[in-house]
Amino acid sequence: MENLIRRDTRAWRLQVWISFALALTVCGSGLAWLPGADLDRAFMVMGYVFCLSSALALSKFIRDNQDAPADTPLWRLVVWGGFVLAMALTGWGLWRMQIGPNWKAYLMVSWLYLISSAFTLAKTLRDAYEADRAEAHRSRARTAGATHTAPD
Repeated sequence: MENLIRRDTRAWRLQVWISFALALTVCGSGLAWLPGADLDRAFMVMGYVFCLSSALALSKFIRDNQDAPADTPLWRLVVWGGFVLAMALTGWGLWRMQIGPNWKAYLMVSWLYLISSAFTLAKTLRDAYEADRAEAHRSRARTAGATHTAPD
C-alpha cells in the first residue's frame, strides 16, 4: 500500500503568494509614507527586514527539527534569540516613535501580517519541497523494483 503524497492546491499556493506580496506592499507603503524623522523610518525598515528574515529562519529551524533534533543547541539559541530580538526591537521602535496612534496601529497590523504571511509562505514552500522529494523517492523505488523483478 502506497502512502498518499499530499500537495497544496494551486488556489492555496496562489493565495499564499498573493497574501505575502500584499503584506510586503502594505508594509512598504506604510514605511514609505511614514511621517516623522528619516532615522525612525530607516530603523523601521531595518526592523521589518530583520523580522522577516528571522521569521523565515525560525520556520526552517522548526521544520528541520520537527522529528528529531538536527541542529546544535547554540544554533537553536541563535535562531530563537534572533527572532525574539527582532520582534522585541521592532516593537520597541514602533512604540517609541513620535507618530499618531493611527499610524502606529497601521504599522503594527501590517508588520504582524508580514510575519504571519512569511510563516505561511515558508510552510507552503517546504511542503512542496517535501512532496517533490517523496515523489522522487517513490519513483526511484519503483524503478529499482522494476529492475529487480524484470525477467532475464
